[in-house]
This record gives sequence, structure tokens and C-alpha cells, in this order.
Amino acid sequence: MTSTVERAARVRFRRAVSLMVMTLVVPGSAQLAAGNRKVGLVAFRIWLCLLGIGAVTLLAVLVDRSLVLEMGFNTTLLLFLRLALMAAAIGWAGLLVDAWRLGQPLSLGMTHRRAMVGVNGLLCFGVAGVLLFGAHIVGVQRDFILALSGDGEATSAHDGRYNVLLLGGDSGAGRWGLRPDSMTVASIDEDTGRTVLIGLPRNMANFPFARGSVMREQFPDGFDCEGCYLNGVSTWAQDNTELFPDSTNPGVDATIMAIEGITGLKINYWAMVNLAGFKDLVDAVGGVTLNVRQPIPVGGLGSDVTGYIDPGVRKLNGHDTLWYARAREGSDDYSRMARQKCVMNAMLEQVSPQTAVRNFSDIAEASSEMLSTNLPSSEFATFVSLALKARDQKIASLSLVPPMINTGDPDIKLVHRKVAEAIDRAEGQAPPPDKSAKAKQPDSVTGGSVGSLSEGYAANDSEDLGAAC
Repeated sequence: MTSTVERAARVRFRRAVSLMVMTLVVPGSAQLAAGNRKVGLVAFRIWLCLLGIGAVTLLAVLVDRSLVLEMGFNTTLLLFLRLALMAAAIGWAGLLVDAWRLGQPLSLGMTHRRAMVGVNGLLCFGVAGVLLFGAHIVGVQRDFILALSGDGEATSAHDGRYNVLLLGGDSGAGRWGLRPDSMTVASIDEDTGRTVLIGLPRNMANFPFARGSVMREQFPDGFDCEGCYLNGVSTWAQDNTELFPDSTNPGVDATIMAIEGITGLKINYWAMVNLAGFKDLVDAVGGVTLNVRQPIPVGGLGSDVTGYIDPGVRKLNGHDTLWYARAREGSDDYSRMARQKCVMNAMLEQVSPQTAVRNFSDIAEASSEMLSTNLPSSEFATFVSLALKARDQKIASLSLVPPMINTGDPDIKLVHRKVAEAIDRAEGQAPPPDKSAKAKQPDSVTGGSVGSLSEGYAANDSEDLGAAC
């Protein structure tokens, strides 16, 4: 008699476990087998529909990998996905609780009853937790896109290349968004992602503005006023906003007019980086490894030097990476420009998709606080795809600095020719420059990049930025 009762108890326990496992594997199946068939049928159909959507999406992504990026940056789709994940979490947990009820827990022995409560709780919290965490990640992605996306119009590539102006500035009072300390044009091949970084010194003067621009009308002979330098164009425009009635950011627009006049390139988009917030992004990705060629001072620029970054191949945190990129104490602006290019190259090479996914929330938070741009959200997928392609390519660099360019009175025809040659070499359409006449690299280095001011820092003019750094 006892064995019969025990066997019956084991059967009831196995039935209860089976109902929960069925719900875990195929939502609604427990209700179809032993409960409310209407509820089970609805849940089962939704599950089949989601499986079908997932299969079609996977097939489409396998055919065209760019689709996953387009979907990942579609804010409307992300909103629906977030709501769907939240609804699935609630619905699936509810079905698991109902499956526990259908298992008739009161008919089970105390040991089996406690086991069922524990298993059901784990399944409910596990399934709902995973889905709600997924909804959170989707929400972070959507908020990141909305916070970061600009109001610019989508533009097509010029001569097969996207030209993006990268501006870097400090966030001190009266400075953030007014006087960029770093200006670099990233010229990117629209098919291969092959990139040329063109650096412009902040102290360039007597340069022309783009033809037909409002700044050209104000300065037909170039930016030749007393104390007028490239990084002061933004301030001048902010003081004369009446000349830019349709602009939401006159300083950046005027700077673009200057950059286009100097380089001869048409700028598609701009992105402004708050250098003080840049350290948070570096920390979010776990630091960046750089080849520190000589002691880099931490401090200076009007404050005391509090220490040094020692030479060697080192993994730097955000604070030290920021000082590596901005230090001028004991070096010069042109050495700093070279180091900044090394940081850009290292970030592109070392921040893998796996790292980005693993630290996504921290990266999104840091990026939204340190970056502003006019890049519309519709173009995000395009540029993420280009960045992934660029990781597998050599990055070339060209800086418009001495000894090649006189920054006080630049030869604009020479600048245009050098820019065109750098781009042609990157595209494999021009022979490499003849450097046989260049003197031997000095034993000493300045500020973290091979070379000297008189010879030109290697990272400022290189066909392989990674090797030069």
C-alpha cells in the first residue's frame, strides 16, 4: 500500500515538473495539455510567430550582414523590441506560475511541494530576468541613439569618401563648444572603410574659407586679423551669430567653412568630443594600450605637473590616456597632434565588438556625455559598418604642420596637393612618397611620437599609423 502511494506521489511530482519544463521549452504547451486551451493556444501561436520572425531575421542577416546594424540603430524597431521583451517576460512568468498551479502542488508531499516552489521561482526569475535585462539593454541602445543623433541631413559620399570633422575641446567654463583644441578630418572610403586622418593645427592663420561661404564674404583675403587662428574661428562666429540665421551651431559651421577652404574637402558630418569626458569612455572599455616613448607629464597647461607617465608599452586608464593625448609640457602642439592620432588608432584597433557588447551600458553612458554630432540616426549603421571595416585596414595620417606646412602663412595649393596625394595613396592610386632624402630618425623622441619638430613626427605623416605609433 505504501509503495503504491509513493509511486502515485512520484507520478504527480513528475507530472508537475513536466508541465513546467513544457512551459519553459514551448510556452503554452502545458495549458494546451492540462489547462485553459484558449490561453495555451494564444501563447503557442505567439511563440511560433516569434520563432518565425527570428528565423527570417537570422536568414536575412546571413545574406546581408549590414541588416543587423540597420535594425540595431532603428529607434522605432528598438522601441517595439523593448516592449515585446517586457511583455514576454511578464507573460512567460505568468505561464510558468500557471503551470505550477496545473501541477496541483497541494496534492504533492511536503518535500516535493517545496522543490516545486523553488524550481518555479528559479524559472520565473530566470526567464523574466533575462528578458527584462534584454529590454534594459535595448532601452539603453535606443536612449543612446536618441541622445547622440544630430539634426543634420543625410548626405552622400563625395568622390567615394565620407569626410567627417572630429573636434576636441575642453569643457571648462566658456570653452566647451567654443574653442576646439583638436581638429582632425577623417576621410573614409565608402566601400572599404580605408581611413586617412588629416590633422590641422589650432594655431594655423591666414587661411582661406570655402568658396561661397559667409565666412569667405567676411574674410575674402583669408583669416588674417590680429590674433586670429583656426581654433578662434568658432569664437568669432559665436560673437557674430547674426551672420548665421539658420544655424544651430554657428561656431562649428564656421569652422567647417575654414576646414573646407584649407583642405579642399567637402565635409559630410562633424563630431565634437569633450576631452574631459573622454577619460570615462577609455575607462568604460577597460583602458587602452599605448607605446609611451618618453615620460609624459601629468599636469601643466597652467597647472602644476603632478607626475609622469613612464615610458614603455603600457595599458593606460582614462585619466592617463587623456594626459597622453593633451600634454604639451616639455613638447609642442605638433607632438601632441601625433599622440592624439596614436590614441585614435589604438581605440579603433583595440575596442573589439566583443568589448563593446560586454561594456555596452558604460560605453553608451560615457559616449552620450562626451560626444555631440550632427550625424542623423539614419546614418549610424553606415558608419558603424565602416568602423568595423576600418579595424582590418591600415590607417594613414597627414598633419598640416611644419616642416611641410608653414602654419602662419600656409601654401593652400600645396596643402590641397598633399591632401589629394594622401587620399590617392590610401586608395592605391599613387606611389608612396620618396623619403630617401629624409634624415635618419633621431635617437631622442619628443612627447611620445617618433621624430622631432624639424623632421616631422612620424605619426603626423604615415601610411601605417599603427606602425608609426
